[in-house]
Amino acid sequence: MVSMRAVVYNGPRDVSVHDVPDPRLERPTDAVVKVTTSGICGSDVHIYTGRTTFEPGRWFGHENLGEVVEVGSAVQRVKVGDMVCVPMNVACGECDNCNQGMTHLCLRADPNPDAVGAVYGYADMGPWPGGQAEYLLVPWADFNCLRLPQDARNRENDYVMLADTWPVGYHATEMAGVKPGDTVVVYGAGPVGLLAAYSAVLKSASRVMVVDHHPDRLALAEKIGAIAIDDCKTSPVEEVLKLTDGVGADCGCECVGFRARDVAGNEQNSMTLNNLVASVRHGGAIGVVGYYPLHDLGARDELSREGQVAMNFGQFWRKAQRIMAGPCPVKRYNRSLCELLRNNQAHPAFLVSHELPLERAPEAYMHFASREHGWTKVVLKPAI
Repeated sequence: MVSMRAVVYNGPRDVSVHDVPDPRLERPTDAVVKVTTSGICGSDVHIYTGRTTFEPGRWFGHENLGEVVEVGSAVQRVKVGDMVCVPMNVACGECDNCNQGMTHLCLRADPNPDAVGAVYGYADMGPWPGGQAEYLLVPWADFNCLRLPQDARNRENDYVMLADTWPVGYHATEMAGVKPGDTVVVYGAGPVGLLAAYSAVLKSASRVMVVDHHPDRLALAEKIGAIAIDDCKTSPVEEVLKLTDGVGADCGCECVGFRARDVAGNEQNSMTLNNLVASVRHGGAIGVVGYYPLHDLGARDELSREGQVAMNFGQFWRKAQRIMAGPCPVKRYNRSLCELLRNNQAHPAFLVSHELPLERAPEAYMHFASREHGWTKVVLKPAI
């Protein structure tokens, strides 16, 4: 290997696939993975559309699965030939935060002394190259690589969901405290929102409601047993209250983030948060996994540009609700969720709409970022 193909960011709405330096072992604890499946995440779209500080010349990809092809001299558990899924969080496994299970807040993965936490191929989250490429360098490989069961080669679209999308959706339900019998409302039917709803169903929630306005996404929500609420046709708050006898949902999941849009298509970064406060019952809980940046380069108002939100805190306080938010520590969940896959108890690949070769990534980004009908989830396959 001298060079490899990768999906490279050139500037807003401009990506290309071209040769970049191939990864080499840099430390005894490193491994090199030949990427066989890499997902395009909704948060990649924020980079693609120029809403972050991601530098031109870097390449994308934090949803990665593949085969180990090289390991450093200190790697003991992970072997050449293993199929692995790599958590989006780059983590050392040894710092105080990692020892407490907070791998999303690793103190060593980003060399910037003022930074906490790192992610492959993402803005303001360390220097690590992404995996929308032929190969990926994985540091601290024994800690970061999740070795997969034998059926992984035949079910890559299911298992790649363990890198980010499914643990993040599950994390939303954990932060919201979802338990059997609860009523749950999920705002956002993108990949994370759908897998938050799926997780709530798996947890035996009595009723799961999903709010969005894209018919293809809402159809997938109904497919997994959720109630679809089209916020272009009705007030989502009124509909949730109607479906819960005026009480409100026990739990709410925010899976949209800072680019929430009203029915006229205008961005309002506080919209889903305030709708959740209104939709969730007194004493209920809200989990926020939608992405909110420190700075929004494309915001139209000063508050949003500085990463701030005009939240209805008075109503939130009066209703004595609880809210938890933040990035997901993927390793907290990926092994348990993997067991569900291994035992054929879950099939998160239901949301995948397109499998494309790496060379078609620019086309995929264009369609997915435009939220075109039918483009619900794209996975890239470098080998096809």
